[in-house]
This record gives sequence, C-alpha cells and structure tokens, in this order.
Amino acid sequence: MKQVRIPSVLHDVFGEKQPILFIVAILLFGGLLTALLYWRYPEMTAHLPIWRSALALLFIFDIFAGCIANFTPSTSNFYAARKKNRIVFISIHIHIVIISVLLNTAVGYSIAVWAYTITGAYIVNSLIGRQLQLFVAGLLLSIGLGCIPLLPNIQPYMLITCLLFMMKVLFGFAVDHYGKAFCNKGNSV
Repeated sequence: MKQVRIPSVLHDVFGEKQPILFIVAILLFGGLLTALLYWRYPEMTAHLPIWRSALALLFIFDIFAGCIANFTPSTSNFYAARKKNRIVFISIHIHIVIISVLLNTAVGYSIAVWAYTITGAYIVNSLIGRQLQLFVAGLLLSIGLGCIPLLPNIQPYMLITCLLFMMKVLFGFAVDHYGKAFCNKGNSV
C-alpha cells in the first residue's frame, strides 16, 4: 500500500507515514458517523448557539476519527517510540467532558466515563512491553462497555460518544498494538 509522509504537525494524529486508504477510512468514519449522529439526533444541538454546536460536533468527530487512527500501525508505533508523548496525549483527553458541557447534557456521566477511561489508560500504558497489557486493556474495556449502557437515562448520542471515547483512549491509544515497545522489552509478563 502506498504511504504518504504526514506533516509533522499531524504526527500526533496519524504518525509519520500512513497509507492514503487508512487516512480516507479514518476521515470517512469520523465524518460520516458524526453526520449520522447529528442527523439521527438533531435534538442534541437544538436551542444551542451555533458555535457550541459546531465545537461539540468537532470534538465528536475527533473522538470517532481518533478511535480508528489509534489502531493504525503508524499511529500506534509513533507513540510506542515516544512514551512521554503518550502520557501527555492521554492526559489531555478531556473531550468527553467538554462535549457534555457544550451540549449541556450528561455531565456527571461524562466525568465518570472520563475518570474511568483515563485511569484505565494509565494502567494499560504502565503495562507496555508486557504480554499482560492486551488482556488488562480488554478486561477494562469490556467492563466499561458492559457498564456504560446501564447508566439510566443516558441519551443515545452520548452513549455512542462515551463508548467510542473509551475505545479510543483506553484500548486504541494506550495499547501498543503492533509490538514495537514489546519487541524492545522482551517477553516479560
């Protein structure tokens, strides 16, 4: 697959080189799912100023597109080689809370999902280079995926966004999917 060099300003999103097909898939997934969510649940931005609606949808797009980008070899390996960048990137992921504040809904739920996701991501990140990492990430993700839909009266658009936020940060981002760090550390459990 033909790869393109990614401008350095976008390395944190796409890594250093990415196949065009992956870039298109990432952007299409993020854009189409955001548009579908907005089309299906127009009430999520009803009675909001345009700037709040636009900003919320931009953050939702970022979560959806980032969810896919974090599974690419380029993005995963970029962060596997840069431990400090990974910690910083995990730390700045407060998107879900910002979205709920902008949409004026489910703020308490989004804070709980954010806290669980970030705590889980730090735990998973601490296991990079160990075979145990993928199991722990899968366990923590499964707990979250099983519990978030149990939250009473959560709006479907927030449910979808929360689930993909958790997938993006806890499982997609915090895991070294292609073993770059694992190959450097050996076979420790």
